[in-house]
Amino acid sequence: MKSVNMQQWGWNQNSFPEDISLKIASFLQVSDLCALGGCSWFLRELCASDCIWESLSRERWPYLDFSKESPLSMFKIRKNDQNMGPCSSVKGWRGFYLNRHNEMARKTAAVINFVEQCSPSKSLEVGDYKIAIRDLCSMQLGFKDVQMFLFKSNLNALHNLVGLHYCIYSLGVPVEYVMEALWSCQISERQVYVRWWKLGRWIYGFRMRDESHTYKVSLRDLAAKEKTVFDVLQRGAIYEVLRVHVSV
Repeated sequence: MKSVNMQQWGWNQNSFPEDISLKIASFLQVSDLCALGGCSWFLRELCASDCIWESLSRERWPYLDFSKESPLSMFKIRKNDQNMGPCSSVKGWRGFYLNRHNEMARKTAAVINFVEQCSPSKSLEVGDYKIAIRDLCSMQLGFKDVQMFLFKSNLNALHNLVGLHYCIYSLGVPVEYVMEALWSCQISERQVYVRWWKLGRWIYGFRMRDESHTYKVSLRDLAAKEKTVFDVLQRGAIYEVLRVHVSV
């Protein structure tokens, strides 16, 4: 059998029209796109195209105001900030994507550290829990960010729960997508304990004893059907609820 000259199969600028090459590259995941870009100078230029990275940026951060957050605004920031990270020299939408990714990783790490500091015994008071959710909201974290940084199996279930709550209540991600993400990240069967104390009711002028409620539930079931638990976490310690805490 005659040997095949592999150079005949090289992908270069003559292989496909540019629009078809860009279309093919646009279907790739970010990691595959970066790997493909390391194969040749032509593919490097192709995979760095603004049209690809703009689409990836808008898909990953759909709630971001791109009239304020864009490569142009990032260029202005770079001119005024000499302490930016190693990706600050990358231009265009690819540079925007990489810088925003690193920013989300840094800010999410701060939230993770906060939760760890507030839960030395793996038990978190609802006030600190709500602060973590609020911080995620202020960051405008996307669903993919949550999967990358908070649905990691090497984190404890409290971090996973914070990310889950944020996805459902703040981002409004459909339950089926959340369930799939929990399964793919191998954290769907992790369990948490949610306990709250309700003020005792008054009956005929006498106040009854305070009521204690405890739920042990997996993240999967919490996402799918345990709305009562999320409602308590969302409200926090208000009205008749004296205290709420989460543990693993």
